[in-house]
Amino acid sequence: MLWPPVCSDTPIERPFVNHDHAIELTLHFTKISDKTHWLFVELTLGDGRKGIGEATLPGKDAQVLAAAQLLADHALQANWRQPSVFATTHPPADLANAAFISAVDHALWDLYAQDAGKSVCQILGGARRPYVPLYANINRRTIERTPAAFAQSACDAMAAGFHAFKIAPFDEVQPGHASLDSACDGIARVEAVRQAIGPERRLMVDCHWRFNEATATELITQMARLDVHWVECPIAESHDNIAALVRLRGRANALGVKLAGLELAIGLDGFMHYVKAGAYDVVMPDIKYFGGLQAMQQAADVFARYDVQLSPHNPTGPVCHAASLQVSAAMSPLDMLELQFDESPLFGALVDGTFTAQASNLSALPLQPGLGVHLNARQLQQLAAQPSSYWRAPVTI
Repeated sequence: MLWPPVCSDTPIERPFVNHDHAIELTLHFTKISDKTHWLFVELTLGDGRKGIGEATLPGKDAQVLAAAQLLADHALQANWRQPSVFATTHPPADLANAAFISAVDHALWDLYAQDAGKSVCQILGGARRPYVPLYANINRRTIERTPAAFAQSACDAMAAGFHAFKIAPFDEVQPGHASLDSACDGIARVEAVRQAIGPERRLMVDCHWRFNEATATELITQMARLDVHWVECPIAESHDNIAALVRLRGRANALGVKLAGLELAIGLDGFMHYVKAGAYDVVMPDIKYFGGLQAMQQAADVFARYDVQLSPHNPTGPVCHAASLQVSAAMSPLDMLELQFDESPLFGALVDGTFTAQASNLSALPLQPGLGVHLNARQLQQLAAQPSSYWRAPVTI
């Protein structure tokens, strides 16, 4: 007997798929190296289309998973035809929440733009520049932490076409350290890179909040001697330290050096106390933590009104890079976009899609609609740091 009976007057009950919402959310964990994990969010519609985002938060996979468990049902209720609503109605409470919410926002915009047959940049108003200028972060690819190894990394990046470089050389300095003695090895690494790249190219130095005000003041003098373009995150970023940052910026500017920071700030509110006080020349919002692609694009105009340059933080995986390229092309003021240079060949292998470049220091947008890249299922499975987590929307009858 056929079931249900073909001649029955009884209505046949069929699952109803609402195509305005995703039916499945997946959080993928990939191991790139002993130090690096990249986390990706995937939203799947009932017809199989997928939107993707990146939720990488170094060293905090468990916290991002906890945020996903808290917010997954809300994400599955988000209407991808209104991609900005989810992020604006779910302000993040902390960085792990920000990473997951931002990744869902990326995926919603990806779906929306794919459906329109356009790039995310086009949906955000169109490209204000044909190519996005990049600088090479050569820190993680430098496994041997000698001055010579840093210099070789700089030479390799130059050979690939880059004109600007960043390192985080102060491995030996403990956070809040009161003496510059422990920074000697780091200064030697900066000297080696400056010698390798010559006097005309940009060199930026990331301190990862390791110094106090007095030591940072001394360090800035040393960095000015080496013609460093900016000193990044010299001291802890807190409201109590804003006055100290203003003083450090004044010292740096007097010596021809810029002060940069705020790579972990969440949303526009996370920046404005610092921006209004004049704490930084350059702010570095990260598309993974800002809380929304459109919100970050709009924030660029706010920063410009305060004569603050914008250089997005972007040292992680390929989906973050794709999203960062789309927004960087669409925003009005832009200095340069960071790229983690040559950390792993998996950067390209994890996604289907090509980052088209005019030269390594000038990147065009990917050619496909949406973010322009798609996760490679086989690579995700092979590189899994732990099993992927899945959430499914309830079936409506």
